Amino acid sequence: MEGEILQSVVSVFSVLNLVAIFVGVAFGIFMGAIPGLTGTMGIALIIPLTYGFSPLTAFCVLLGAYKGCLFGGSIPAILLNTPGSPAAAATVLDGYPLAQKGRGSEAMGMALWASVIADVIATIILVLGAVSLAKLATNFGPPEFATLVLFALLVVAGVSGNSLSKGLITASLGFLFGTVGLDPMVATPRFTFDNVNLMNGISLMAMLIGLFAVSELLIQAENLVEKQTAKQANSKASSSISWLQIRGSLKTICRGSFIGVVLGAIPGLGATPAAFLSYSEAKRKSATPEKFGQGELEGVAAAESANNATCGGALIPLLALGVPGDVTTAVLMGAFLIHGLAPGPALFSEDISLIYSLFVVLFIASLFLPLVGKVAIKLFFQITRIPQRVLLPIIAVFCVVGVYGFNNSTVDLWIMLGFGLLGYVMRKLDFPLAPMMIGFVLEPVGEQAVRQALTLSEGNWLIFVSTPLSVLFLTLSVISAVVIFRRNTNKNGV
Repeated sequence: MEGEILQSVVSVFSVLNLVAIFVGVAFGIFMGAIPGLTGTMGIALIIPLTYGFSPLTAFCVLLGAYKGCLFGGSIPAILLNTPGSPAAAATVLDGYPLAQKGRGSEAMGMALWASVIADVIATIILVLGAVSLAKLATNFGPPEFATLVLFALLVVAGVSGNSLSKGLITASLGFLFGTVGLDPMVATPRFTFDNVNLMNGISLMAMLIGLFAVSELLIQAENLVEKQTAKQANSKASSSISWLQIRGSLKTICRGSFIGVVLGAIPGLGATPAAFLSYSEAKRKSATPEKFGQGELEGVAAAESANNATCGGALIPLLALGVPGDVTTAVLMGAFLIHGLAPGPALFSEDISLIYSLFVVLFIASLFLPLVGKVAIKLFFQITRIPQRVLLPIIAVFCVVGVYGFNNSTVDLWIMLGFGLLGYVMRKLDFPLAPMMIGFVLEPVGEQAVRQALTLSEGNWLIFVSTPLSVLFLTLSVISAVVIFRRNTNKNGV
């Protein structure tokens, strides 16, 4: 054990891997700081650039970008009143009023250090939680995996977007797209329409970039307007804050970290509800709740700590069970599969040294975050002056090159375009994208588990209630369905 851990640490501390982490964090902050260019989109774009790297080096870049993008959204939220990500909307509530008072440097400093502290706490919990959960998951068989996938899909469909029916429709659609290709049991073509290019199924990379990046480009192009990038020119573009101020909010940061980890570990919730829940808890427990919304450093600390802690939380089910915790980890799961790795309990038994290496990468990325973040804050005003009419075509070229370079297939470009148009229509009609992506990724796992279970039981469906774990997941699925249904009916006034 000690030898594997030492080997993992040594393997990460190469010049190439350290540079990869640094570049990933910087790229993530950039993507998070530009409104409209989400972290999910950035990770999807950077995956093609990792093809020639070893899996460890590739995930040095990707995990660094994941960490960076969560913090990056706070920069425009505080300085420009424009959240760089949905979760950063909670940071706006007190961050922008602080900037208007000339305390933008303090707000940025609190956001940065709350992110760093929460990152470290969440990573420690990830290390302890993922290893323990993976040991439990070694007892999983086909019935357990089948019921786990059902539970994950129900939760994701229910909490993504404002409509339960739309979430279920998109999750089912993603599951249907996952069936394209050869039948995993008998190798019979399904939904290929006699096209040999679809025998291996729909390209995960084409779907990822099309659904998230291309649809985002279409939305941004539709709303292409020159934006004012210096709304708060009188606010300092630095991150000056005293340790005394950080210590005063340390309790709030720790509480937000645990909220972020717990909500991040529940498939489908993600950073936005975690940030707002942490903010509301900080306000509820504050001795001066009336200051919240008027420019309170503790409000920034609460929102940013929970926002960044969801990274560690969402990685727990991904690494331990092979179930993405949110849409960004669904993209990361695609990266695992592209590099020939299957996240889950098998990875812990077959390549535990890689898992330990990824834990080390996460710690190093947390240490790089304040270094890169300080520079990013100072450079942000220059970056935001890049006109979108210049930025969007550059990103479109990256999309085309990345997808074509993966399989050298023009069919993949058409698939990318098709999913881009589908994603655009879904966004316009307020259909969530996350359930489709997660349904697509989980389809092979779910289908194979169900069919293997039925084969073992000779068609007896009672096998799905034959073990305590499968009964537990089925019970959680029923409870989730009831809670989600009641929430939606109450919301609609039924």
